[in-house]
Amino acid sequence: MQPDLTLTIALIAGSGIVAQWLAWRLRWPSIVLMMGAGLLLGPIAGLALGAPVLDPQASFQQYLRPMIALAVAVILFEGGITLNFRELRDASAPVRRMVFLGFPLGWALTAVALHYVAGLAWDISFMIGALLTTTGPTVVLPLLRQAKLPPRIASVLKWEGIVNDPIGALCAVFMFEAIRQTALGHDWVAAAGFLTMGALIGGLMGFAFGLGLSQSFRRGLVPEPMKAPLVLAAVLVCFAAAEQLASETGLVAVAIFGLVVANSRLASIEEMRRFKEGIAAILVASVFVVLAADLSPDDLAALGPQHFAFIAIFMLIVRPLSVALATFKSGLDLKETTFIGVVGPRGVVAAAAAGHLAASLTAVGRVDAAILAPLVFMTIFISVFGCGFAVAPLAKVLGLSQDGPERLLIVGANPWSLGLADALKAHDIPVTIADIGWRRLRQARLNGHDVYYGEVLSETADWRLEPARFAALLAATHNDAYNALVCVEYAPELGRSRVFQLSGFDGKTEGNVTDEDPRAIVYTARGRTLIRKGRGYEGLARDWWQGWTFRATRLTESYTLEDCLAEPDSAGDIVLAQLPNGKLHLLGSGKPLPDTPGTLLIRFAPPEANA
Repeated sequence: MQPDLTLTIALIAGSGIVAQWLAWRLRWPSIVLMMGAGLLLGPIAGLALGAPVLDPQASFQQYLRPMIALAVAVILFEGGITLNFRELRDASAPVRRMVFLGFPLGWALTAVALHYVAGLAWDISFMIGALLTTTGPTVVLPLLRQAKLPPRIASVLKWEGIVNDPIGALCAVFMFEAIRQTALGHDWVAAAGFLTMGALIGGLMGFAFGLGLSQSFRRGLVPEPMKAPLVLAAVLVCFAAAEQLASETGLVAVAIFGLVVANSRLASIEEMRRFKEGIAAILVASVFVVLAADLSPDDLAALGPQHFAFIAIFMLIVRPLSVALATFKSGLDLKETTFIGVVGPRGVVAAAAAGHLAASLTAVGRVDAAILAPLVFMTIFISVFGCGFAVAPLAKVLGLSQDGPERLLIVGANPWSLGLADALKAHDIPVTIADIGWRRLRQARLNGHDVYYGEVLSETADWRLEPARFAALLAATHNDAYNALVCVEYAPELGRSRVFQLSGFDGKTEGNVTDEDPRAIVYTARGRTLIRKGRGYEGLARDWWQGWTFRATRLTESYTLEDCLAEPDSAGDIVLAQLPNGKLHLLGSGKPLPDTPGTLLIRFAPPEANA
């Protein structure tokens, strides 16, 4: 491989992942920084230096389009595998309205605006409209965490993105095939026939691959370590096979493939999703950098006033109007409808598909499709950038923001965990207590705590409990294995550093217990151990009944952590700390104690320490 091509590939992957990491650190939408990296290395560098630092077309030449097509196929499959129809059936009325009414309304209104404002042909308008009507979870979810929204609004925005993403992509692909057939000289009747045939071929191919893969997994024909890699290989084979049978049907096939796998009730579906998310993260980063870098200054200059006028109308009129019509009398009040109508950032699938479809249409003579990529990219950039900086202030203005300290999720209602929840509530730290026992939750309800009655490992909990609204999780049941399972399930959402469980052994009576203790469940299959020396459920419960209670201490400039620990009444176990900025720090083995003035320490202490 040539050194310059090696450097190009490394630059694409490196800049994309760095952009995603920076977005995570800055709490910005990653799509903005990924597109910014591509524009900076491509057209902006070309204007400033006379030649772009990254020129994908020159580097990859005829291999660029196939590479992007394969990456888009994996991204579309990853979108399809998140769509579970059982969850959609259980969703709230506003969610169903946004899917079944909001999408077609938004599609039609967007196409009308594209035709009459941007001056595009009707067929191109409907294809772009299908892409721009989708909001992706990769851009919506960071915004939801940033704004701290109520569960109902967060649920509508989240599920709209998850469900409409693959549907919008499929509609855009169908429109693309119709346009391509007419561009090749076929009339609309013939184009409809080709479109139907292509849809059937792609759909049957995707269904066959999905069914075959599901059956092979159920019958144990594939070993566990090979399942996720086999899925990736199957996606690529499915895409290529569909393309060989009928051109441009591969995207339909992989989307249907993902839908079939997602609804097959496979025991290993979560592992496959996480593997695909990791692969998709690299591919999304690479595709965005490549597509943005491939835009030339002439492409950006082709955007005229009419295109920016369309973007303004699309964001300020089309989106709010379609949301208002779709959710009318659905239970949302005016403030909630207004917020959902304003917050609609376009997503990853729209950008990835736009670059691929635009190149395919220009190749068959539709030169007016050249505006597709820059227009979609600019719409995405402005919508994500605008929503990213407006979502938190808008939520505050409308009175929807749940500002305040970070919320803790406690799994397991027992006297010790209820005592901890009471101590946190006394200092205005919000807590949600989850348990499968209605009677065990009785005292939590009487004490005014937010409760979740149900199994936290169920599919229902995924959308009713809304894990994204919690800063950390503490699994505090009597069952060490169940605690570990809960932590493993929620670690991908909250982060492994934010899921804690009680120790399987008690550090008070059996010596300090650490995350690497050979007696404990292996650390890769559990959460972090709560309390620095590790305390088990039985030991904590015994101490509780012997009169131990929770005590709060606040550090100051004159009263430091060292002073606190030096006092005679400092006996006990420090469970967690709340920093002055409201952030929660559950304290586990090997985790340093915070020493910032204003920090609140919650300690589980014996009776003599409270005398």
